[in-house]
Amino acid sequence: MKQTLFIVGARGAGKTTIGKLLSEALSYKFIDTDESIQTMSKMTIADLVEQYGWEHFRKLESQTLKAVNQSEHVISTGGGMVLSLENRQYMQHNGIVIYLQASAEVLSKRLSLNPENTQRPSLTGKSIIEEMEGILIEREPLYRECADFIVNANLATEDIVFHVKSFILNHKKD
Repeated sequence: MKQTLFIVGARGAGKTTIGKLLSEALSYKFIDTDESIQTMSKMTIADLVEQYGWEHFRKLESQTLKAVNQSEHVISTGGGMVLSLENRQYMQHNGIVIYLQASAEVLSKRLSLNPENTQRPSLTGKSIIEEMEGILIEREPLYRECADFIVNANLATEDIVFHVKSFILNHKKD
């Protein structure tokens, strides 16, 4: 059954990496909503947020989610995509939602190795570990609420792809 896969999780969870590998494994196309927003706006996310604010960015994010949704696509979403009830419901009704779950320690370690500040502006100005702990407290229930499948993002990438692909091939969404 060909369908859309939405990958959710905090920044640093590996959504883009896993999404690209999954799209190859399933012969789907890959789309990253953050990359789409940056291409469309010709601005980095940090510049967008600085110039127009988070509320404007979240609206762009919701518009982009709907614009890129197509069958046989793996869509890597921004970490805050789940903050909107409308986005959570949209993903649930239009595909399979995969949650890449990782601890604040793992996320902060990954982000420290590859900060990409222009792509991933700080939400709070706190240290990475404090920020990730706070984000997970807020978003963990939202990620879980919309997820059809939760996978441990600490696993090796090939294991994550194997588990998700197995789930997809054995799962028929109503």
